[in-house]
Amino acid sequence: MNRIHTQAEWINRARAVLPAAGFGNFDASIVIARGAGSRVWDENGQEYVDYLIGSGPMLLGHGDPEVMEAVLEQLPQGMTFFANNARGIELAEAIVDAVPCCEQVRFVTSGGEADMYALRLARAFTGKSKILKFEGGYHGMSAEAQMSLAPAREVNFPTPVPDSAGIPQGVADEMLIAPFNDLDAVASLLAEHGDVAALIVEPLQRIVPPRPGFLQGLRDLCDKHSVLLVFDEIVTGFRLAYGGAQERYGVTPDIVTLGKIIGGGFPLAALGASAEIMSHFDKDAVGAENWLMQLGTLSGNPIAAAAGLKTMEILRRPGQYDRLRDIGQQLMNMQSEALTQAGIGHRVCGDPTLFDIFFTPAEPVDYRSAKHRDPKLNEIWNAQLRARGVFKSPGKLYPSLALTPGDLELTREAVKHATKAVVEYDARSVAF
Repeated sequence: MNRIHTQAEWINRARAVLPAAGFGNFDASIVIARGAGSRVWDENGQEYVDYLIGSGPMLLGHGDPEVMEAVLEQLPQGMTFFANNARGIELAEAIVDAVPCCEQVRFVTSGGEADMYALRLARAFTGKSKILKFEGGYHGMSAEAQMSLAPAREVNFPTPVPDSAGIPQGVADEMLIAPFNDLDAVASLLAEHGDVAALIVEPLQRIVPPRPGFLQGLRDLCDKHSVLLVFDEIVTGFRLAYGGAQERYGVTPDIVTLGKIIGGGFPLAALGASAEIMSHFDKDAVGAENWLMQLGTLSGNPIAAAAGLKTMEILRRPGQYDRLRDIGQQLMNMQSEALTQAGIGHRVCGDPTLFDIFFTPAEPVDYRSAKHRDPKLNEIWNAQLRARGVFKSPGKLYPSLALTPGDLELTREAVKHATKAVVEYDARSVAF
């Protein structure tokens, strides 16, 4: 019988075979052993309320019984075929029914792929080459997406700053960068550059909300300049509302990218648009010169499609989004009230379905303003929460429908301890 390995042992093993001892996604100092419902356990047996939820896809929690039943029903029938399958077709139908801009979809395996193909599709459709994105916007790992995602130095707009080695200068030459929530900057850039194929935006940029009228302003500017508007809804799709940010904010893009929730926790993503735009994936319809080649071994695989279909079915039931927003609002309130009572300046930033705390008196409206006045405050806050059983990203909290009153009470107690630690650090830093 194999002995049980401690977390420290797993971390040592990871150091030998994984760069930086991890998968590149999250803090490599923790190794998750299992998840169930709203909780996860690490390899030492430490239990946490899970507000990371796989970086968003587990909106129903881990191992939802109905999703598991759908997956187990599909497993004996085949795991992947590299061919059309009924579950994938049904999932495409469900997405088209739910998402305003979609008449057709094309499946891929990851959100990063979906964003990459969306930009390529926009170039194919418009015949233009430049892409406009917002500083701080996350759109996967393609060369275009890695421009001004998290620049360490501030440069004048619209100059892009590569966030990764290995990106040729030619990519930067085709990118324009603007500050989020600044319509005047976008209007100026589109008036100056007539070769912009697409403007890509997270409707809720990480956790920074759009100002009233900003998204509609983008829609109007794109229409004026014949630019395709791309909503990256990998995160917001089926989270802000069943129809995503398009439903929540009432603005319809030309192209949308979707991921996370539509795969029910399995690797699956998609991009969608009108049939006219999507025709560029059909060689017979547009000819060889205008055809956009796309394929993937696991695209639309039936296991992920079955999990996504059941997840979406559950989300369509009455009251689900009201409950999710209520849970999120309770989490927002408990943190804001604790920090306010303690006299700690902060902003709760985001939407009840996706948010976090900025330790700043200023309103975060873009990448440069979405900063902590002292990053150490955020480090202490998150470390104290984790030490008391709250598992979350350093910059984002994802509520889920699996959360219970007991989970919220545990979180409330953890917030009290975290607030006390922040107050003590702040007092010391002011004294010195």
